[in-house]
Amino acid sequence: MIKTSRSRIVVIVTVLLALVAAIIAIGLGSVFISVSDILSTIFSSSSKAVNATIIWDIRLPRVLLAMVIGANIAISGALLQAVMGNPLADPGLTGVTSGAAACVLVIMLAAPQYTQFIPIAAFVGGLIAAGIVYALAWRRTGISPVTIILSGVAVNALCGGVIGLLTIMYSDRLPAAVQWLNGSLAAKGNNALMMVLPYAIVGWILSFFAIRKANIIRLGDQVASNLGENVNRIRILLSLLAVFLAAISVAAIGMIGFVGLVVPHMARMLVGSDYKYLLPMSMALGALVLLIADTGGRTLFAPLDIPSGILMAVIGGPYFLYLMRKKAF
Repeated sequence: MIKTSRSRIVVIVTVLLALVAAIIAIGLGSVFISVSDILSTIFSSSSKAVNATIIWDIRLPRVLLAMVIGANIAISGALLQAVMGNPLADPGLTGVTSGAAACVLVIMLAAPQYTQFIPIAAFVGGLIAAGIVYALAWRRTGISPVTIILSGVAVNALCGGVIGLLTIMYSDRLPAAVQWLNGSLAAKGNNALMMVLPYAIVGWILSFFAIRKANIIRLGDQVASNLGENVNRIRILLSLLAVFLAAISVAAIGMIGFVGLVVPHMARMLVGSDYKYLLPMSMALGALVLLIADTGGRTLFAPLDIPSGILMAVIGGPYFLYLMRKKAF
């Protein structure tokens, strides 16, 4: 009971921290806006026109988009870790991100007249990559953790080759694609937010309905079968949900690494492995982490706007090595 109450409090505190971070992020930038001005702009009509334009048209959409994408990728990683029974699984290492990115890039560079199909292309690319990794890693005794990583490396290399080939063939269209490949939220406004938000809400609702199944499957195939569950069906459904959330995120802002790996692991250390708390904790923490990365990217080296994907790689890589050194996996 004490542990349950503590986990609930930790989740609530993290949500509040994310909201505070969002308000701070809205105020930071080339034009500083105080907290009181932010609140008066959002909750009343008696605000400065310049502040209203900056907040409603530029910063608020970008802040919300970063939080939505962070939540999506963290939930995706948490679900994949339950499905594969492996804390190393995430959309990046399992090839889902690079598979989705390769398919999106085909449309962006080779067939830009079909950009309305980018979310579908990302989903298909993620599914193909995940399917290949599953097929290579699957054994009669279950999924081998080492084979997952090796299969993910191979799929990532293959998709990286496709991406490299496309960037060479269409080098004249490359500038916009480079920003997208590095996971940049620069110049992303209401259109990007409105594109991803409806899909994200559907994914979040389905994820919360999947909490019981995720808890069952993390106990192992034998235990799940003894409880009368169809293990393969659960694995497929949870994987589809994880790929869906990762793919729509890639379609919106490009490739973001380490959020799906590190955030669920941090959440597990804070609230334990029960998905009743792990999933909302991953969601809140993912939103907070990517928001901090994006805010740092656009303010630390201003006027340069460093893509969030680059900052996450710089920060997430050493942290991942630290966890491995501490034998946290």
